[in-house]
Amino acid sequence: MSKRLPKLLYADAKGTIYDHPDLCMAGMNGTEAVLPEEIELIPLPEDSRLFTMPSMPPIAWDAARKRFVTVETVREGRRDQRVQAVAAFMAPGYVRTLLPACDYSGKQTHLPLWSYTAVGWDEERDCFVVAATRVDANSNWNPANYDDRTLDPLVRRMLKEMPGNRLLEQLARCAVDYHCFAAKNLFYRRWEAPLPTSPVCNSACLGCISLQAAECCPSNHERIGFVPTPEEICEIALPHLQEADQAIVSYGQGCEGDPILQADTIAEATRRLKQATARGTVNFNSNGSLPDRIAMLCDAGMDSFRFSMNSVREDTYNRYYRPKGYSFGDVLRSVRTAREAGRFTMINYLVSPGVSDAPEEVEALLRFVADTGVDMIQMRNLSIDPDYYNRAMAVNGKGIGMYRLLQRLKSEFPRLQFGYYNRTRENFYPPDLETGWPL
Repeated sequence: MSKRLPKLLYADAKGTIYDHPDLCMAGMNGTEAVLPEEIELIPLPEDSRLFTMPSMPPIAWDAARKRFVTVETVREGRRDQRVQAVAAFMAPGYVRTLLPACDYSGKQTHLPLWSYTAVGWDEERDCFVVAATRVDANSNWNPANYDDRTLDPLVRRMLKEMPGNRLLEQLARCAVDYHCFAAKNLFYRRWEAPLPTSPVCNSACLGCISLQAAECCPSNHERIGFVPTPEEICEIALPHLQEADQAIVSYGQGCEGDPILQADTIAEATRRLKQATARGTVNFNSNGSLPDRIAMLCDAGMDSFRFSMNSVREDTYNRYYRPKGYSFGDVLRSVRTAREAGRFTMINYLVSPGVSDAPEEVEALLRFVADTGVDMIQMRNLSIDPDYYNRAMAVNGKGIGMYRLLQRLKSEFPRLQFGYYNRTRENFYPPDLETGWPL
């Protein structure tokens, strides 16, 4: 532990953020308040954001009394002012190790679908600090690379070049209205571009960002409402593969259901793309619910697969994904199918401290990696109200620590890669895997 712990951050009713003169930053692992360890405190990454948490007073560490305290009010002048907790939403490429410490009992609505991270003020370093570690050094996705002032003419030009392409119209909306970086890449003709295909899904995820029940938190995007044709897909994807720097096209995006339900269309489009060019990488992001369709896509020439999971334990997986017409065993078979076909196989591991580092989850994950031989785990912060998620997953207590989870994985599987983003074929197996984590 550092000689001086970071200070508690809190906000007043207007959202102005302060650091507390006496109380120290705490975090939460699962449902328990904990002190962050020095090794997991890093400066708040550039392009991150701070959020207030309405009706949720912060929990702090009182060093004088050596205990955690809930801070309902702070003295300002002659009056006690009610305060609220503060959380960080980090730039991509970083995985959080602690949730914000606060009292959720007064919360009246579900928090929006963001990933909430413990944050404090470090007087010694004169900066905000978060409980996190970097897992991917790819700088392509930095917000500084996405200047909307240069985007608009590119969108207009491509729409003019491909009139009537419904998929392009969808992606123009994603780029301009929803500020999706992947969609913007399509118009910049660089890096990874999206190919949404499916208006339907066979999961009912608690944290789905494209479709939510009315009583839950609002979704971040409006889902695509049609299935594009192979011709529409290829008209967009082929020039990107042929011309873009570090070219990747990916099925399975935030503005759709699951593309595995459109596997026939995708297989046909992928065959055409592979016949037309050997350049670039074609990737498939999915829940992996239909193993036979994964085999079909392997035969069509798919280069890589990324399967989304919040847990490798069946009960915890089912509580979040709420599968319709498939089982957890089907997902495991899909992972093995892709790997046995020699495809680069990744897990989109939706992590949250207290669930992902629970002792039973850690042991199950070690068995899963050994059994499947997956190439990479993408450590993705699950965007959901932490209290809602912990309740739904029946969390009671804390885990071993996210940093220790990563250490266990790296120790037992030295060739296992960590990351946050999809990779080109040329970078599937970098020569120096020691740079994969920590960074």
